[in-house]
Amino acid sequence: MKEKTQGSPRTHGAASEFVGSKSPDRVFIFDTTLRDGEQSPGFHLDANSKLRIARQLEKLGVDVIEAGFPISSPGDFESCRRIAREIRGATVTALARAVKDDIDAVWAAIKEAETPQIHIVLSVSDVHIERKLGMTREQVLKQGAEMVAYARSLCDRVQYSPEDAGRADPDYLVETVETMIAAGATVINIPDTTGYCLPYEFGEIVRRSIEQARGSENAMFSVHCHNDLGLAVANTLAALAAGARRVECTINGIGERAGNTSLEEIVMLLNVRQAKLGLECGVDTKEITRASRLVAELTGNSVQPNKAVVGANAFAHASGIHQDGVLKDRLNYEIMKPEDVGLTDSRIVLTARSGRHAFHHRLGRLGITLAGEKADVAWQRFLQVADTKKEVTDEDLRKIAAAASEPNGEKTNGSETNGHETNGHPPVTDQLHDHNHVADTLRHLIFG
Repeated sequence: MKEKTQGSPRTHGAASEFVGSKSPDRVFIFDTTLRDGEQSPGFHLDANSKLRIARQLEKLGVDVIEAGFPISSPGDFESCRRIAREIRGATVTALARAVKDDIDAVWAAIKEAETPQIHIVLSVSDVHIERKLGMTREQVLKQGAEMVAYARSLCDRVQYSPEDAGRADPDYLVETVETMIAAGATVINIPDTTGYCLPYEFGEIVRRSIEQARGSENAMFSVHCHNDLGLAVANTLAALAAGARRVECTINGIGERAGNTSLEEIVMLLNVRQAKLGLECGVDTKEITRASRLVAELTGNSVQPNKAVVGANAFAHASGIHQDGVLKDRLNYEIMKPEDVGLTDSRIVLTARSGRHAFHHRLGRLGITLAGEKADVAWQRFLQVADTKKEVTDEDLRKIAAAASEPNGEKTNGSETNGHETNGHPPVTDQLHDHNHVADTLRHLIFG
């Protein structure tokens, strides 16, 4: 006789994550960074790295951590077991195909978790059923129901994911959902596996599943969206509007192909637009940046600079118009505070597009004040330097200010310096010439 845990509600944040939760305003966050996220091409996480990320996810306050796919390798099995043994406060789950060996592997790996859940996946679209499985609809229903019932004999929490639901026949999907709920599934997860759906389409798929499947009141509805057409977050929001209350997502949006719903994006969407959406989650948003950087470091894949919420440019301003507005009041161009995601401040990036306000602001941050003619000389020199570089650095500013502070702003000790050789610093233009010389050399080596 296999062991069976007595699942109990667990408190986390403002609400408890429990089977059949009907809290109208609570969205539960299911993180699959360690399973779907790690499936990204070129990514690999060893057992120690997975445990480090799981600990950060626990600090972040996610409701569910999907630790991996235990039957895939001995290493992944061990990773799942270590996470299940250590993590407390979050449900720990792992993925199984709808076969006993997979389910047994999941249970062996996670049964020591404070709150374990078995996650079963089986195709629902005709494309998958016929071309991948070589089965009939009836055979798939039978196999799915048998495996859900078997998993429930081991664990009180069982999630069923009808794979490729976004391209499935809607009536067959509803039949699948009610069959799995009748077999004992406590969570139904509706995936847009290929990122194919439009938001209104996906919302309707979820709404029909909830409204038309008999017994739907006995299960929590979750969604898992991929980003192949850039719609993962939009589809997730449409699903929440249709009644889903659990979201599968990953840190930095990593995952198969173009990735999954980005945790930081959906969480901050719920946070920033809470008054309009009437929804909330238990994530500590101040841990988002730390989680993002940890995942980037351990996977060896950096975050694109313009990535929403966690990209290097998410709170950076380079346009003079925007810089002036932000310096007057953040609300002019920032809809959320950098501090809310764990950053210390916004970033004013000085470029050829910057204005005087930003220029003097950055000088002020360095403890430098210029006025009158010196300010004008420094500003003109700044524009010259900015036209030759992607970004004017603090070191550049110090040299510009020092040159402008010299008598006449143009000469030092009677020698011609073009207004930039002072205090022992080499001329800014010399640095620029050196930089251009290196670039020319590299071009010659590469192109001949």
